[in-house]
Amino acid sequence: MRAVELKPGLYWVGGIDWDLRSFHGYLTPRGTTYNAYLIKDEKIVLVDTVKHYLFDEMLSRIKEVVDPAKIDYLVVNHVEMDHSGSVPKVMEVAPGAKVVTSPNGKKGLLRHYRREWDFMVVASGEELPIGRRTLKFVHTPMVHWPDSMVTYIPEEKVLLSNDAFGQHIASAERFDDGLGWDVVHEEAAKYYANIVLPYGEQVNKALDVVAQLPLEMIAPSHGLIWRTYLARILPVYRRWANHETERKALVIYDTMWGATKRIALALREGLEDAGVAVTVRCLQTCHISEIVPDVLVSKAILIGTPTLNNGMLPTVSAFLTYLRGLRPQKRVGFAFGSYGWGGQGAKEVRAAMEAMGWAVPLDVLNIQYAPDDAELASARAAGRRLAGVI
Repeated sequence: MRAVELKPGLYWVGGIDWDLRSFHGYLTPRGTTYNAYLIKDEKIVLVDTVKHYLFDEMLSRIKEVVDPAKIDYLVVNHVEMDHSGSVPKVMEVAPGAKVVTSPNGKKGLLRHYRREWDFMVVASGEELPIGRRTLKFVHTPMVHWPDSMVTYIPEEKVLLSNDAFGQHIASAERFDDGLGWDVVHEEAAKYYANIVLPYGEQVNKALDVVAQLPLEMIAPSHGLIWRTYLARILPVYRRWANHETERKALVIYDTMWGATKRIALALREGLEDAGVAVTVRCLQTCHISEIVPDVLVSKAILIGTPTLNNGMLPTVSAFLTYLRGLRPQKRVGFAFGSYGWGGQGAKEVRAAMEAMGWAVPLDVLNIQYAPDDAELASARAAGRRLAGVI
C-alpha cells in the first residue's frame, strides 16, 4: 500500500500489522495498524512512528512523498513502543529533526532509548507554525499514559488523537466509512474497554477540549480514521467516559461439574422473565478481553464460581484481577456459585465487587453440590429481584 493523502499535504504513512493477535493481554483477531502522519509544508513534520519491525514499511511510504532527511520535526504524541519504537531509526535518517514532545514524553524517551536528541518540549496549548499550517499540542495525561498528548491542525480541522478513538483493525481501508459503523464501533468499544476504561475522568477532560475544536477528521494512532461517523462516535465516547450503561445484564461464570453453569442459566431466565436483555459468557470459552466490551454497556454484572481449595477458580480470580485494573463504575453486582463444603469462592467474588465500589443489593447465592429444582427456582427468583434494581 502506498502513502494515503488524507488532505492536500497531509498523508498517512503508517504500518499495517496483519498478523498481530494479542496486544496488552487482549485478543486482536483483526490485527492492527500503527498510524503515522506526514505533513508537507514549509517545514516537514512526521507525527508518531510505528512499531520497530514496521519501520521499513513506514519509510517506504515517507519516501513516496519527501526525502526523509528533510524531516524538520518528529512529533511524539506518546512514548509507548508501538508508536515510538521507530523513533531511533527515524532520527538516523533525519538527524536534523527536532523531537517535539511533552515534558513527560521527553522523560520517557530518554528512559527508553538513552539518546540525547534535539528535544523541543511543548506545553499544553502551545502552537508550532510550520508554514501555512499550525500545529497545536494539547496534553492529555493518562489517556492513557502520563506523557500522552494530541496534535491539532486548525487549518485542516484535523485532530491527530493519539490512542484516543483508536481501534485494532488491520485493513486496506483508511477511513471509517470503508468498513462501516458496525465494525469500527465494535472495535472502538473493545479498544476503549480494554485500555482506556480506567481513565474516564481524564477522557472527559479531553472531550471537553475536543468539543471546542472545529473537526472534520479524527486520525488516531490505531485503526481507521474518523470522518463520516464523527457525530456518532463523540457522544458514544462521552457515555463510556461517564460509565453510562444500558439496562442489560452480563452473566460471567466458570464451572467444574456443571452446577455453577446451571445456576447461571437459571439467573438468566429470571432476568429475561423480567424484561432484561442478558449476555452469558463462560470463562472456559471466552477470553477475558472479549468479555470486557460487554461490561462496558451492562448495568448488572453477575459473576459465578465454584469453590476450589477454599477460594475462587483461578479463571474467575484472573478475570476479577483484570476487571479491577479497568475500574468500571456505577455497576450492580451479584455473586453466585456452588461448593462442596467451604463455600468461600462466591463470597470472595462479592468482596471483590464491593471493593470496586459496586452496589451489591442481594445476598450471595451459594448452592451446595448440584442445585435441585427448588434451588434453581430460587435462582430464577433472584434474577427477577435483581432486575428490579437495575
